[in-house]
Amino acid sequence: MNTADKLTTVRIILAPLFCVVYLVPAWSEQVWTVPVLWVIFIVSELTDMLDGMVARKQKIVSDFGKLFDPFADTLTQITYFFCFILDGILPVPLFLLVVYREFGILFVRNLMLRRGVTLGARMGGKIKTVTYIAAAALALLAASVRRLRFFDDAAGSRVFSLVSIAATVVFALSVLLAILSFADYVKVYRKGKT
Repeated sequence: MNTADKLTTVRIILAPLFCVVYLVPAWSEQVWTVPVLWVIFIVSELTDMLDGMVARKQKIVSDFGKLFDPFADTLTQITYFFCFILDGILPVPLFLLVVYREFGILFVRNLMLRRGVTLGARMGGKIKTVTYIAAAALALLAASVRRLRFFDDAAGSRVFSLVSIAATVVFALSVLLAILSFADYVKVYRKGKT
């Protein structure tokens, strides 16, 4: 494993850790979970940014990395969204569309591999990832408001509602972009070129 792949591995380790800290019932009401979740989230997203930069700078872009990075992204993002779905912050139907899209991309990538082509992330997929991150950050902000007990008064309740609505709107936009990027991947597959 090269340096970029090691950075990617950090996300794969942090995703289940995020889930454990977020969902363990005895901890879910604990204020200490808020900074821990934010640290996990920020470190995960920084490693996502850094792994690509390191790979390009060190000229170690590989077929493995082209598949490993999007895999780590998907694992991390689905973990975030799963937690926020269970917490009632994001809607289930949009989450299902994300899951279906990600399985669809996996299928298309496997078809491309059969042709001997490694299909890495495309621009539409990268834009989708940015909106996924924005939706997850807003949802985590809503969860933080709730966990810090700002939710107990009227002003806190309004803040939670507004941030939850913003998270849902950005999530819906990200799902639309995800579907459009999936169509792009299918188009690339049908043309037989990358």
